[in-house]
Amino acid sequence: MNTKRYRLIVGADHIGLPLKNVIRDHLLAEGFAVDDVGVESADPVDYPDIALRVAEDIIAGRHQRGILVCGTGIGMAIVANKVPGIRAAQIADPHSAVRAAKSNNAQIVTLGSETIGPESAKLLVDAFLASEFAGGRSLSKVAKIDRIDEHYRRASLTPPARERPSRESLP
Repeated sequence: MNTKRYRLIVGADHIGLPLKNVIRDHLLAEGFAVDDVGVESADPVDYPDIALRVAEDIIAGRHQRGILVCGTGIGMAIVANKVPGIRAAQIADPHSAVRAAKSNNAQIVTLGSETIGPESAKLLVDAFLASEFAGGRSLSKVAKIDRIDEHYRRASLTPPARERPSRESLP
């Protein structure tokens, strides 16, 4: 697949803003279609709002892959992974960037602006976007991840069992 046909979405909190802008500009220069969902200022924001927007856009099919940036990349990955069907991976080295796609079929990678410099970030994003899901031995593992996701998605739709009354609450 020609990865430059991907429609990408990028987002960051105020801490990740400068690195997100570097990544966005790099991707645009490489010929990718990139939608930037912010932020655009150093005013503090809650990173879950940005991660949720990116993850929901990918699940809705508006974008194929996403890149999120915060201080460490950890919080963004946690939030994105709360959206059913999303596989987000925090990356900090080229091997992890490649394996996020090839082994885990991740749609989103997250980076930390406090842990990764601009040139390294460009290298990591390029490695992720140049990689495709390899299937093979990873196919059954990703399918298992999807089954776990589906199980807990259905379970969350089931109302909780009624709590048993305590002895103190009985007449």
